[in-house]
Amino acid sequence: MAGTDGTQSPIAGGPVIILVGPQLGENIGMVARAMLNNGLTELRLVKPRDGWPNPAAEASAAGAIEVLEKARVFETTAEAIADLNHIFATTARTRDMTKRVAVPRRAAQEMRALDQAGQKIGILFGPEKAGLHNDDVVLSDTVISVPLNPAFSSLNLAQAVLLVAYEWFQQGTEVPDQELVLGGSELAPKAELVNFYERLESALIENGFLWPPEKRPNMIRNLRNIFQRAMLTQQEVNTLHGVVKSLRHGPRKQGGDDSGKSKDT
Repeated sequence: MAGTDGTQSPIAGGPVIILVGPQLGENIGMVARAMLNNGLTELRLVKPRDGWPNPAAEASAAGAIEVLEKARVFETTAEAIADLNHIFATTARTRDMTKRVAVPRRAAQEMRALDQAGQKIGILFGPEKAGLHNDDVVLSDTVISVPLNPAFSSLNLAQAVLLVAYEWFQQGTEVPDQELVLGGSELAPKAELVNFYERLESALIENGFLWPPEKRPNMIRNLRNIFQRAMLTQQEVNTLHGVVKSLRHGPRKQGGDDSGKSKDT
């Protein structure tokens, strides 16, 4: 359907769309079109298979060139979400991990509440063939699951983005009934969380907890999921860094104060 009207004021902002390992430039272009249909303009790409920029993307974007021109490329998912506070991951497969799950409409309501609270939001979409890897999903706070025909629930990449982006757009500026109370401290950016995870995991390896090595990846995912579900604030992460320091260096002397000291090793 044709529907471009240059006389209308553009709508921009909203969640960041993050494509992990996209394979075809044509799909990236169609994603850009779906995004701009719903007022989303920030696109991030993690290791696109055919490189970037990709002429095939522009050809299939149907005019959504501004999204493609501003697209940013990252080497890893962790780098792509580093400055974001809350991550939603789209997946159709059952995962061997405990995660909050929401249908797109409910997820969009939560996104609006987070956005109104000043939090930066990202939505992860996996490669066309296999979807997101568990190591990507574990970095998310909420999984978006689309209830479709269980015998045929496959969506292409642009369809998945369009479905989620449409629900975001339909929520308009309405704020859902629930209120996000942060107690004066904003949610920790993902870069801070990953930094904490890595320091904690390093300390646990030193102390012999993450043993045996062959079980370590699943143990690490389980630990990360525990903290992801907590929606940690920056101050809480700072406190947990103090816990890691205590694990490594033993009890502190009475009268000392490690609160708020976050990254010393």
